[in-house]
Amino acid sequence: MVSAAEVISDGAEGIILESVLEGYAECYSADLPEKVVRGMTENALKSKYNGGTLPIGYTIDSEQYFQLDPLTAPFVLEAFQQYDEGATMKEIRDYLNQHGVKNTRGQPLTYNSIQHLLNNRRYIGEYTYRDIVVPEGIPAIVPQDLFDRVQERLAKNKKAPARHKAEDDYLLTTKLFCGYCGAYLCGESGTSKTGRFR
Repeated sequence: MVSAAEVISDGAEGIILESVLEGYAECYSADLPEKVVRGMTENALKSKYNGGTLPIGYTIDSEQYFQLDPLTAPFVLEAFQQYDEGATMKEIRDYLNQHGVKNTRGQPLTYNSIQHLLNNRRYIGEYTYRDIVVPEGIPAIVPQDLFDRVQERLAKNKKAPARHKAEDDYLLTTKLFCGYCGAYLCGESGTSKTGRFR
């Protein structure tokens, strides 16, 4: 290896100097990730933004702190309220898309976007980075009791993954429950291989 930045002689002292320079470079490379993690951990302890996808409803100020976005934060609260009152994720998705709410990449919201939104603990003010959790570390958009009710409904609906298939076709969907496990009972129709409706 020949360096254009450092003049290293061909003698014995050059061998020592080259070894020192290589050792210093290797040490710097090994130390750099630790310094980055240390800096990000310090940011986390202060509840500062550490990069990554920014949740809908928040902006970052000049000092890297989370602040409420006055344009989108009310829609986040509305999504939680609608789900708590019985709306489906599809209905919430359509409502937000109709009102021009976009994801962080500027694209329309999807079913998965709504699912992630309703599960995001940042909306109750909880800041998380690795194993660091700071309650009330960022401004809350959703009250704790509303968030808890939504989590209960999400858990209940998770027991009936096929429920959304029958939302529009069966009047008793979401009104009948299994006496054994408590999950929703829902109807499903289709056609057989012979094309007969069942």
